[in-house]
Amino acid sequence: MKDTVSQRITGLAALGALLILCFGPPLCQLVKLAWHSDLFSHILLIPFISAYLIWLKRQGLALESPTARGWAVIPLLLGAGLLAARAWAARAGWVPKPEDYLALMTLSFLLFLCAGAFLFLGLQTMRRLAFPAAFLIFMVPFPVVVRQGVESFFQHGSATAADLLFKVSGMPFLRQDTVFQLPGMSLEVAPQCSGIHSSLVLFITSLLAGYLFLKSPWRRAALALAVIPLALARNGFRVVVIGQLCVRIGPHMIHSPIHHHGGPLFFALSLIPFFLLLHLLRRSESKRRPGPNAAAQAPGEAAPQPSLLSSKP
Repeated sequence: MKDTVSQRITGLAALGALLILCFGPPLCQLVKLAWHSDLFSHILLIPFISAYLIWLKRQGLALESPTARGWAVIPLLLGAGLLAARAWAARAGWVPKPEDYLALMTLSFLLFLCAGAFLFLGLQTMRRLAFPAAFLIFMVPFPVVVRQGVESFFQHGSATAADLLFKVSGMPFLRQDTVFQLPGMSLEVAPQCSGIHSSLVLFITSLLAGYLFLKSPWRRAALALAVIPLALARNGFRVVVIGQLCVRIGPHMIHSPIHHHGGPLFFALSLIPFFLLLHLLRRSESKRRPGPNAAAQAPGEAAPQPSLLSSKP
């Protein structure tokens, strides 16, 4: 049995090495993109985080379970289909942008790796490793159209949040789409101010925190979905702070460090309500768990009451 397990692990490792060799050029380009890009810098950490999550599950893995050849066919065909579609599009004259090309090739690599995992580890093991395996999807960079769509959403959502906060603060302003006309100056919420990178990092953090600290699926979903309004509120608050500084101190504050380098500070501030929500969800989950000394009781049966009588000597 031990020989079979070691053979499976060795076979999967050999397949992984072969895939890395075959996809070497695009994977190297992916590393360079992540190294030089603020938006995709998290990609370098994703494989290590996934490996750590697998290590946490190592004690309960049923590596001797039957292999799942049928399940392996699905990602295998999907990965081959992506490569075939790229080859057909290239012959038709399609010249992809770097993000689009790397997204396609990285996704193909992960699908082939997933097929090998089903083949060597089996369905039961893959069910237990579902989250660490699915977490690798964050290695795939956003295609250009997806990135532009997400940026536009956070850009306009942040402008709406800033509109509300400006009204609450009493600041007189006029708004036209994402441009705010403030006393003595105008301020625009540009696409690069959408906070897409910090929002993505916070979303990844919410998934990890939900997986590690919560059991209920709906609580995990609530924590992840809460990232959207939290990110919009954070970005809107940042716009209002910069606007207030420009109006009350001077327009030169638009070039201050709090504008160009204040992202980590506002991200840290957004972690306060995030961890507060996580704490509340954990507390609500622990309250619903029965106590360790709770005895089984038949429906309708009254719980025994302790006697108040004491025997006399």
